[in-house]
Amino acid sequence: MSSTHGFRFIDLFAGVGGFHAALSALGGKCVYAVEVDKKAAAVYEKNWGVKALGDITKDASDEVMNVPAHEVLAAGFPCQPFSKSGAQRGMDETRGTLYYNILRIIQERHPKIVLLENVRNLAGPRHMHEWQVIIETLRDEGYRVSETPAVFSPHLLPPERGGRPQVRERVFITATYDPDGLTNGMDVDPPVLSGQPVDGWEPATWHLEDLLDDSHNITGCNLTDSERLWIDAWNDFVETWYEKTDGRRPPGMPIWADSWTDVWSTKSAVRRAFGSTPHYKDLMESDPTLPQWKAGHLAKNYALFLEHEDWLKPWTRKWGIFTDKFPASRRKLEWQAQDTPRLWDTVMQLRPSGIRAKRPTYLPALVAITQTSIVGPRERRLSPRETARMQGLPEWFDFGAQAPSATYKQMGNGVNVAAVWHVVREHVLRDEDLLKRSAPGRRIIEAIARAPLSPDAALEARH
Repeated sequence: MSSTHGFRFIDLFAGVGGFHAALSALGGKCVYAVEVDKKAAAVYEKNWGVKALGDITKDASDEVMNVPAHEVLAAGFPCQPFSKSGAQRGMDETRGTLYYNILRIIQERHPKIVLLENVRNLAGPRHMHEWQVIIETLRDEGYRVSETPAVFSPHLLPPERGGRPQVRERVFITATYDPDGLTNGMDVDPPVLSGQPVDGWEPATWHLEDLLDDSHNITGCNLTDSERLWIDAWNDFVETWYEKTDGRRPPGMPIWADSWTDVWSTKSAVRRAFGSTPHYKDLMESDPTLPQWKAGHLAKNYALFLEHEDWLKPWTRKWGIFTDKFPASRRKLEWQAQDTPRLWDTVMQLRPSGIRAKRPTYLPALVAITQTSIVGPRERRLSPRETARMQGLPEWFDFGAQAPSATYKQMGNGVNVAAVWHVVREHVLRDEDLLKRSAPGRRIIEAIARAPLSPDAALEARH
């Protein structure tokens, strides 16, 4: 290995290279990368000079091992359900999943560090079985790994640590090879505390404007006439609400205009049955098929309309809320912007569940579908370059001539660079006692010791 590199790493399910950005800036050298999406693989090669066109199912199996030796394995792998046949555990249970192929690499190469990343739900109740199998199989292979999920988001890091104003909670599973059995299968704390800001940082003080500029705008950032109509209408609702309620913030519940038609008429059966303060239990009693959550939202919306119908009825007529100008999903508002005075002053997502509005401090997570955040004060969506900034990629990162939709998708699927940087750093500090027992481990420790607290300067210096 060249003396300029402290360790070798492999990049599985690599996307455009969020893991690569962090690990190479730490002094690592990529010796293998795999990415099945050809557009993402082309961007990866363009920026990192490494082909990421393999197929892990063909390169790592019972019959084949084409993955070279390495010290760090990184994988933002898809979560797939494991077989529960016969209540089995371990390797056999993972067959047919992509985690099985990762595990084959681990069995064959035993990297010093394993770094796995997945969506928040992997540590949720629906995937408890999968979580437990992953932890147990890593321990069976001789790894120190915490059974407690490490859930982390870049908005918890201050700017000087490379943080970004984006809520992007991801689960990290980090493991260190312990061939001598020093930890004896004992549990250990995760490298980062879930949901805890770092260094006393206050995420509410993020200033989104610091990462925005209009020099990279594209046609796709602009709002359509229909989108402006929807936002103008609900902006009028918000401003009128403040006026009519003496400055009380809009309710945080989902506001469903469609539900108002149930109590619109004075002859409405719902109005006559439940009066001006319907209760969700009354609705559930009258309709046993109603889920409690829906009954609760309906009851609150009925009460809201009955209290404010003197101005809500004219508002719906003024804007044509119940015409074909407003699809059903645009007749809903999810107000999560606290005391923000106008909808146009918020950050919005046009979601299937409605128009979601948040304070313009930090963004909801970038997603790989058409919900790119609208920055109200800028009256446009984030540009592709701005989404790259939100993921911590440097300004020199080049997406080539691909369509903006491909970039949005890649950023929605990507991993945040500073989150990886921070988790790796904290993991190495936690497991220094194991790593220092081998020369490769000591090189990893030295790389972390040399590294700054933020990847930003290191990445910019590469270009």
